[in-house]
Amino acid sequence: MAKYKKQIEEMMLAHQDLFNKFRELHNNYIIDPEKWQEKYNEEGRDIMMLLKRWENNLCSKSESTRYGKFSDKLADKFWSEVRQIFPKIDFIGVQPK
Repeated sequence: MAKYKKQIEEMMLAHQDLFNKFRELHNNYIIDPEKWQEKYNEEGRDIMMLLKRWENNLCSKSESTRYGKFSDKLADKFWSEVRQIFPKIDFIGVQPK
């Protein structure tokens, strides 16, 4: 299993309750973005901070080795995988109309 996939799996397992709750909110957001945008932004901040912390943890390991130049690609792969799980993750922080 790729390193970034393993990192995501560990993160999802370690924070299972938080991600399950967010998954439900995310699904509601997909159905009716206008109704859920404000709550999605509020709860999404915590998810984004958590994701960024795990991304930093993943990339900092490779930056301190001779493979540091690949950490940008590793971060991109991490976020691509997150977007497969939560396709609307980039809409956190969008201002409601």
